[in-house]
Amino acid sequence: MSPLLFEKNGPIATLTINRPQARNPLGEAGDAELFEEAAGRINADRGIRCAILTGAGPAFSAGGNLKTMREKAGAFSGSAADIREGYRTGIHRMVRAIWNIEVPLIAAINGPAIGLGNDVACLADLRIAADSAIFGATFLKIGLVPGDGGAWILPRVIGQARAAELFFTADTIDAQTALRWGLVSNVVPAAQLMDEARALATRICRQPPQALRMTKRLMREAQAAGFDAIMEMSAAMQALAHKTGDHAEALAAFFEKRPPVFKGS
Repeated sequence: MSPLLFEKNGPIATLTINRPQARNPLGEAGDAELFEEAAGRINADRGIRCAILTGAGPAFSAGGNLKTMREKAGAFSGSAADIREGYRTGIHRMVRAIWNIEVPLIAAINGPAIGLGNDVACLADLRIAADSAIFGATFLKIGLVPGDGGAWILPRVIGQARAAELFFTADTIDAQTALRWGLVSNVVPAAQLMDEARALATRICRQPPQALRMTKRLMREAQAAGFDAIMEMSAAMQALAHKTGDHAEALAAFFEKRPPVFKGS
C-alpha cells in the first residue's frame, strides 16, 4: 500500500501519511514524488476546494527516520555535499509541494507531530489537533538544525519567541498548550478529529472556488511581499473576481434571499 493515501470525497481531498508501524516518518525515498503527484492532482482538479492532511494510526508524523540517520543511509549517506543535495532534491521538494497546494489545507493532527512532522503540519493553513497530540521542534535534541525550512515556517505560525522556545529547548508541548500558543485552532477528542476536520472543510467548500484559491495565494504572498506589492496584487485579483460567474451568483443569491450555488465559473 502507498505511503501516502489519496482520497477524494466530493470537493474534499484527504491525504493520509501511511507508515503507521513506524509512526509515519517523512523524508523517505520517493516521498518528494508522492507529495508532488498528490499536490499536482489537487491543483489540477478544479472540483477540489479543500484538502485535509492527516496520519494513519496513532501518530501524525514523528519526523525524519532516526534509524536511517544512524545507518547513514538514503538521503543521509555520503559527504556533507551529498547530504545537502539530498535535502534539496528530497525533503525540500516534499515541503515545497505541500506549501504550493492551491486550495486551503487543513492538518488534522491525530497524534505526535515531531520535527519534520511538526513543520509539515505548519505548512497547512489550519490545524486541528486531537487531545492526544503532542508537538515538538526537537532537531537540537539529535544534534541537528531545522533543515526542512522550519526556521522560516514555525515563527510565522506561533511567533519568533515561541518558536525559539521550541527550537532551543527541544521540548514537546501538549495539545492544549499548542492551542494557547496558536499552533492549532481547535482541540477535539481523538475520536472526533476527522469529523471535525471534514466539517470545517465542508464550510470552506461552500465558498466560490476561484476566489478561494486567490485568497489563499494572497495570504501566502503577503507573508513575504511588501504592502505595496500586495495592494497591487489584491487589485488585480479582485478585478478577476468581479468578472466571475460566482460573483454574479453571490449577488443574485443575496438579493433573492437564497443560498448561493457556486460552480467555479
